[in-house]
Amino acid sequence: MAPERLYLFDTTLRDGAQTNGVDFTLSDKLTIAKMLDDLGIDYVEGGYPGANPTDTQLFAEDRNLGATFTAFGMTRRPGRSTSNDPGLAALLEANADAICFVAKSWDYHVRVALETTPEENLASIRDSVGAAVATGREVLLDCEHFFDGYKANPQFALACAKAAYDQGARWIVLCDTNGGALPHEVETVVGEVIKLIPGDHVGIHAHNDTEQAVANSLAAVRAGARQIQGTLNGLGERCGNANLVSIIPTLKLKPEFADRFEIGVSDAQLKSLAHASHTLDEMLNRAPNRHAPYVGESAFATKAGIHASAIMKDPATYEHVSPDRVGNRRKLLVSDQAGKSNVLAELERIGLKVDKDDARIMQLLDVVKEREAIGYAYEAADASFELLARRVLGKVPNYFDVEKFDVNIEQRDNAVGQRVTVSLAVVKVKVDGETLISAAEGIGPVNALDLALRKDLGKYQGYINGLELTDYRVRILNGGTEAVTRVLIESQDESGERWTTVGVSPNIIDASFQALMDSIVYKLVRSGAPA
Repeated sequence: MAPERLYLFDTTLRDGAQTNGVDFTLSDKLTIAKMLDDLGIDYVEGGYPGANPTDTQLFAEDRNLGATFTAFGMTRRPGRSTSNDPGLAALLEANADAICFVAKSWDYHVRVALETTPEENLASIRDSVGAAVATGREVLLDCEHFFDGYKANPQFALACAKAAYDQGARWIVLCDTNGGALPHEVETVVGEVIKLIPGDHVGIHAHNDTEQAVANSLAAVRAGARQIQGTLNGLGERCGNANLVSIIPTLKLKPEFADRFEIGVSDAQLKSLAHASHTLDEMLNRAPNRHAPYVGESAFATKAGIHASAIMKDPATYEHVSPDRVGNRRKLLVSDQAGKSNVLAELERIGLKVDKDDARIMQLLDVVKEREAIGYAYEAADASFELLARRVLGKVPNYFDVEKFDVNIEQRDNAVGQRVTVSLAVVKVKVDGETLISAAEGIGPVNALDLALRKDLGKYQGYINGLELTDYRVRILNGGTEAVTRVLIESQDESGERWTTVGVSPNIIDASFQALMDSIVYKLVRSGAPA
């Protein structure tokens, strides 16, 4: 029996753009659309032409996508004709492969929000869908608040869906707009809908207000829906939308779905999933969710020694899928809870070949546990652990020595008479016997120290020109006047590789300096810089 086709509809550029703090530029939207197309998404919803200049310009662009590029907008307004509604006209004139209308399907919203009658709402759906179908475009109808509407008045909710289908809409999409439905409710309601409308014309659009959006989407598929709408990384207003980054690998890798259905994402494209997820976060200037299913840094990370031992014998003991299938990797964390298996696995990953009976393995483990007891956190600082391991094994060159550094903070009036606080750092380093002194001003003491340290490293400068700090996190480990500070610094180089380093000290500047030094040395080691 041939597998049924499931269609994926991405609304990152429209519904995802409603996320608090997200503001896509035209360039952002074009880049993300291409990334979604490369991933194998069937439909890419670009936005609302006519609603703002960015979306209007987007639909005027030549996008060269294989995906069905979709315009979103409202059905005609109550009391207007299809020929006298500017919003509808903008949709019909947009350079789009498909049009997705949104319409009320809850009679309460029709009365209160639209201030019209159920009959006029149904006429608006019929007229708008009919006008779009007449242009030769594929048409979708998002039935807003469908599940709440069905609970309140099932006859009216179903009538809205049926009106669009009868007028030629390709997809009738059932929206859990408030995000309050539960999986068993979704499965029951979708089952009722497909008694009137074939399942291969029914879609699901779930919001995540009870953290059920992914589960609700899969429940709809089980009940017969054959299109899933969602966003990359679950972007969306309030608590977000169904996360396609979780849904796609579930459909591909879990037998209940993989044996019955096929999607447009190939096995090769699935391997780019983690990269796509992280690329979007990078564009939004936010750190990726470490605990995200499938693609997060911790999704395949194991801390306990007994678990690591089992994973080394057979990864299936603690992994529900293979991480490489989604472009992720296995991490056996080294911490005060780790055992010898964790250390050996991590050494193998970073390319340090050591006999499992080498006495230095237990020496390294002892050092890790001693340092974690005073505040270091190597499970969160992979680069610092690698340097520690290389030092214990005698494999880190002494590239340069920092003879001294000084950081001063000064408050003064600037050139326009504004009171400002300025940090100045001076660093004295010795490279190949030559003393180099660098100074830099920064927006804070750590920024100034970072700029000064990386300003002139002599023959090593070329290796670190592409190095930049992407995240800085501070934690006070105990209170009082003897508080110890832990600093974690995330860095990135010109290739996009990221790593994290750690420093611990009663002095926050000293802790920051340790982490900065580790970041630079790690970059030199990974770049193969000569001693």
